[in-house]
Amino acid sequence: MESKETIKEFYLRNASMERLDPFTTSGIGHFNVFSRESCSLVSPYSRRDYYKISLIIGKGKLHYADKWIHVDRPALLFSNPVVPYSWDADDEDQAGWFCLFTDQFLQNGARLVNLLDSQLFKIGGTPVFFVDEEQQKIISDLFIKMMTEIQTEYVHKYDMLRACLHLLIHETMKMQPAENFEPYQNASQRVVSLFMELLERQFPIDSPEAFLKLKTPNDYAQSLSIHVNSLNRAVKEMTGKTTSQQIASRIIQEANALLQHTDWNISEIAYGLGFEEPAYFTNFFKKQTGLAPNAVRTEIV
Repeated sequence: MESKETIKEFYLRNASMERLDPFTTSGIGHFNVFSRESCSLVSPYSRRDYYKISLIIGKGKLHYADKWIHVDRPALLFSNPVVPYSWDADDEDQAGWFCLFTDQFLQNGARLVNLLDSQLFKIGGTPVFFVDEEQQKIISDLFIKMMTEIQTEYVHKYDMLRACLHLLIHETMKMQPAENFEPYQNASQRVVSLFMELLERQFPIDSPEAFLKLKTPNDYAQSLSIHVNSLNRAVKEMTGKTTSQQIASRIIQEANALLQHTDWNISEIAYGLGFEEPAYFTNFFKKQTGLAPNAVRTEIV
């Protein structure tokens, strides 16, 4: 039979595989750049653990939780790891580029600012910028430079790529963001679908150092750029449960997996699941299940 360590390794290995991204490693953080011509015409809401800047040359609709915008001319799109979106192309005539990166790469390990608080990537901000012909040429040249440079063997190529990325951000900060977003008339199903996806994105907890970033209904509402009352109303309407109940249920599911398939102590599990003190986790677990955490910690032989 499998040992407890083997099951733990299997659990963590699969957790890690869920988070693989098409990055290249720069020493400090991760970065890559791609052409949009090889992309799918329909980009669904999906796990994104990186920041993304896209130059969209082509027409389509960009969908968020409770609003959408028609992109009918070249545009820059800024997306962060928290707020989900989807792209639905109007036709096959799609071009442009996009780059993926972590905040560690952009800041070169300095952590000068939280990108989620920055003008272009902040939650609740306006992430779309329509560009004119001159701006499109400037931005296109930067992406072409990055596409070329990343293929070289130049020892300092990531410094050059980082410089191009900073130039791209500064050129955008000169522009005015788009204002023609349209609200959905009945967004409950869409909101709940995105809430459930965001909830799943928080898991699995794959190391004792990892922890939940979104803990409360308000955290999720902010990530979806909607009012918490709207989120609570939609979740109750579509699932019959409150937002807090859905969050608690998923935390208990993860707690059971960690208790049964890892050898982490209760303090490590409590911290990973967002509890400041082990006692808070123990009380929460007892309230939800009627059992103490140690009671479900079984020996696997």
